[in-house]
Parts: sequence; C-alpha cells; structure tokens
Amino acid sequence: MKARTHELLLRNIREVFGEGIAKRRRAAIVELYTEDCVLYVPQGMFVGHDALDRFAGELRTTHPDFVYTPHSKPQTLHNAGRLAWGSGPRGEAPEHTGWDFIIVREGKIASLHVFVDGMPS
Repeated sequence: MKARTHELLLRNIREVFGEGIAKRRRAAIVELYTEDCVLYVPQGMFVGHDALDRFAGELRTTHPDFVYTPHSKPQTLHNAGRLAWGSGPRGEAPEHTGWDFIIVREGKIASLHVFVDGMPS
C-alpha cells in the first residue's frame, strides 16, 4: 500500500495535472482514480472522471509551460498520503506551492484534497 500511495501521488502531479495532452491525461485519470473520485480544490468540489479531467485540462491551459515538482518525499498513513509540490516554469523558482492529500481505495485515488499555499481561507 505504501509504495502504491507514493506512486499515485507522484504520477498525479506529472500525468494528470502536469499533462498537456488531453488523451494522455484522460488515460492517467482512468488508471489512477476511482470512477467516483472527488477532487477538493479552492475553486470547489468536483466528482468523477469527467469533472476531474475538465478541471485539470482547464487549469493546464492557464499555465501550459509549468512543471509540477515534488517538494517533499511522499508520506503515507494507512490509506492516506500527502506530497508537497511546486509549480512553475522549468528551471525557475515555483510560482505556486501546495500540498496534495489523497485517500486511496482499492489501489486508486478516491479523493484528492489540494491545499494551495497563499490562498485565502
């Protein structure tokens, strides 16, 4: 479970939120997320593959050249995991930082809670 949770956290920032090609992003979502997944972000709550794909795709268009980089080692606690990340142009200081917190069910992400640093509470 620990290794799978680490894999999910790392692949999510690269293959879902960091992926600019819609077909590859969608394939990663199907592989990494449960069908009834829930995404919690400052902008709201999104349920299911279609909503997650739409949100990640629209977000990607706002910064197509940004890369997501882990800023911590993935951590696991039972069926949960977390990862600090940064996002910005390759080779430059990140423009955004935050934490991903996931709940894993049957080897897939059932929920993703995204905490973005500097966002109003």
